Amino acid sequence: MSDEQAKTDGSGEAQTDGGGTGIVPPDDETPTWSERKQRTEGLSRLTYEYFERARREDQDLRQESSYVERDVLAFPVWPHEMIRNLSLTSFFVGMIIFLAATLPPHLGAPADPSSTPAVILPDWYLYWSFGLLKLGPLNPELAILGGQKLTADRTYGVIANIIVVGFIAMVPFLNKGSARRPVEQPFWAAVGMAGFTFAWTISAVSIKNLIPIDSHLLFDLAFLLPIVVGTITYAVLRSMREGYMFDLNRRYYRLRPPK
Repeated sequence: MSDEQAKTDGSGEAQTDGGGTGIVPPDDETPTWSERKQRTEGLSRLTYEYFERARREDQDLRQESSYVERDVLAFPVWPHEMIRNLSLTSFFVGMIIFLAATLPPHLGAPADPSSTPAVILPDWYLYWSFGLLKLGPLNPELAILGGQKLTADRTYGVIANIIVVGFIAMVPFLNKGSARRPVEQPFWAAVGMAGFTFAWTISAVSIKNLIPIDSHLLFDLAFLLPIVVGTITYAVLRSMREGYMFDLNRRYYRLRPPK
């Protein structure tokens, strides 16, 4: 250990501040107080360091590593992650407060328990479930019961809700692949798009009284459009898969070539 690297006392032992290696950096490499403050404060500086470090480590990872699973790059919770999350949270909370102040909700007339409204609807995010309760035309009539239905239409709609929710809950257990892009598994991507479309079309069935389309046509489109959208999605992704850039993505995760 040289004199430029450490200060020693009479016994020849390095004098340190109680931690580290005992190596004292040269004066020209020791950051000043103002430099430390400039490095540790300021959202623009922290943002620059955040993305610059991610870019540099990602570039080093690509050049020095040949494995197929990408490293998980970690950053300190404070200040990088905390400031980034607080910035995003402040933006969205500010937008909500701004919309609440400029666009107050309309308050209708008080509820009258003695009269039933003409149109009864749940909240908009439950339209799909309310639409499944209106699947009475699909409830078959059994000849052995004299043309009567085995279950009531309301019970049939409840069973339909259980089946749909049960299928959604089982999808993560049915699809155990490692695909991270729709083009890698066109079938499941098509299933997702078909389900998304069905949620919209069955919601339209629940408010058929407010849509200027024939109710029978709307009911048929509720089941036809998801099949069409799923088929188109599968065909497009299947055609894109043939020219997919497997060499580029192999840096991050293992991919199987198209069959």
